[in-house]
Amino acid sequence: MSDAIVIIPTYNEIENIESIIRAVFSQQKEFHILVVDDNSPDNTADKVKNLQQEFKDHLFLLERKEKSGLGTAYIAGFQWALKNVYSYIFEMDADFSHNPKDLIRLYNACAIDGADVSVGSRYVKGITVVNWPMTRIILSYGASRYVRFITRMKVKDSTAGFVCYKRSVLEAIDLKKIKFIGYAFQIEMKFKAYKKGFQIIEIPVIFKDRTKGKSKMSGSIISEAIFGVISLKLKSLF
Repeated sequence: MSDAIVIIPTYNEIENIESIIRAVFSQQKEFHILVVDDNSPDNTADKVKNLQQEFKDHLFLLERKEKSGLGTAYIAGFQWALKNVYSYIFEMDADFSHNPKDLIRLYNACAIDGADVSVGSRYVKGITVVNWPMTRIILSYGASRYVRFITRMKVKDSTAGFVCYKRSVLEAIDLKKIKFIGYAFQIEMKFKAYKKGFQIIEIPVIFKDRTKGKSKMSGSIISEAIFGVISLKLKSLF
């Protein structure tokens, strides 16, 4: 039984899902995986079910009826992981933008070095992003600077989606009250952990843009992040 589970939300990731699952399972430390699939039309869930026969008791699947947003997928995954007594719970993308080899570094930051939350950060040592257009780098980096200014969190990559949470952090946050579903979900989770006094450590990683499949970024996700941060800060004052 592993003490750590990696939650991978999917929607149309048939091109990546088997490779990312095998890459996670090839690491020296044993990690379990929970795929949260939002009824992918490309049959991502069916591919996972086939792989479950090979990785019994290590690979799990949570199927949802429709595409309901990244945030709600992770909340469902968090709730599942808490019911199944994992001590370290990870967020990770399916598209290899997050390197599975960095999982152990995030794990060690929490399990050995005392962090409550460890973040795979693109901006803690300069800008470590590969294959992104300059406009997207400016947007992402600028958003993180904006979040730091508004919230006063000392997290340089607040929108990062490569994260390890200690179980105690997710137990302390009322997951039912998390309201954002896109970019702002990542900010809200870190902000809630910060406000409760948990230690957040950033681990430098190299982020590579996906080479297969399509990005889920949209204008509504970006505007949610911009205006959601102000809402978060104002509510925290009261």
